[in-house]
Amino acid sequence: MMGCLSCLGETEDDEISHYSEVNSNTSSGDESDVQARPKRSEEILSLRAENDMICRQFPVKETHKLIRSEDDNGNKMINEYVRVHRIGSGSYGKVALYRSCLDGKHYAIKAFHKSHLRKIRVALSETAMTDVLREVLIMKMLEHPNIVNLIEVIDDEESDDFYMVLEYVEGKWICEGSGRSCALGEETARKYLRDIVSGLKYLHAHNIVHGDIKPDNLLVNRHGTVKIGDFSVSQAFEDDNDVLRRSPGTPVFTAPECCLGLTYHGKASDTWAVGVTLYCMILGEYPFLGDTLQDTYDKIAHNPLVLPDDINSQLRNLIEGLLCKDPRLRMTLGDVAEHKWVIGDDGPIAEYLCWCKRKSQGDIRL
Repeated sequence: MMGCLSCLGETEDDEISHYSEVNSNTSSGDESDVQARPKRSEEILSLRAENDMICRQFPVKETHKLIRSEDDNGNKMINEYVRVHRIGSGSYGKVALYRSCLDGKHYAIKAFHKSHLRKIRVALSETAMTDVLREVLIMKMLEHPNIVNLIEVIDDEESDDFYMVLEYVEGKWICEGSGRSCALGEETARKYLRDIVSGLKYLHAHNIVHGDIKPDNLLVNRHGTVKIGDFSVSQAFEDDNDVLRRSPGTPVFTAPECCLGLTYHGKASDTWAVGVTLYCMILGEYPFLGDTLQDTYDKIAHNPLVLPDDINSQLRNLIEGLLCKDPRLRMTLGDVAEHKWVIGDDGPIAEYLCWCKRKSQGDIRL
């Protein structure tokens, strides 16, 4: 059974039900166990913020006053933003297009109700509010041309509303139907993959695991540039210790080790999701999909990867490397960036000199 690309992302309510956390904040009473407990993402991110370990030229604007009004045409406004129309739903909240009265630019604004978020249990010790606040903390740290940029956070303590003002990216790549007839084609898939790898390598270099790489979270702007969005299940880690417990976001993009064990390596699971995404771009289908959630997990964990006989040999090698069931043998993003099919006629993926590296190297000119 294969699925169409227009159905690649499940509904937000379905996704929430798949989140789980094992052994969260449990203790045997042994003091050494407490000392050995790895820091939570929120702790890690707070420490980074306190130590000015932020990879942004300009900080995210923080607004603590919410003013609701209307413009002269009767359009609803929040602060200086005029509502244009609804775009859709993000994790836990609605997303609408707004235009700023200050700069005339369009922005995507995610709207949440804090009381609603606090009622949604997503793990043993976490609510959806935890996810949203962690998403904000992560996005405040990062800036990259292949990652959706967070512009402003509006959080009025006297209001139940919470807003994330985001860079507006025009669309997604979605095909109706399924099969190779609705796939993107190798050239487009290569271009998109290069952007995804560039953005994800940046995240991993800054000790962030995305956790939900899939087409629904890969936006394409009018120039054809892919930007990674939705960090609602993303996690931060320390040093090289990317061992995680909470399962990643969407079942059909879940790595085999996440289906089988209590812990997994976040970077390797992100890389698997890149492989599933590439498979979908090329073939217009999921590589592993069952009739039920458990059947899907069983197929991911145990079924062999099937590729058409006529697929490009270099592309076959790349997909097989990404969708290797053993995470220890799976290709890394560095391997992908140097792969012949990815390089194509465009050459190696350019290394991005990020803001924090520029600061450390003294390359910033004020």
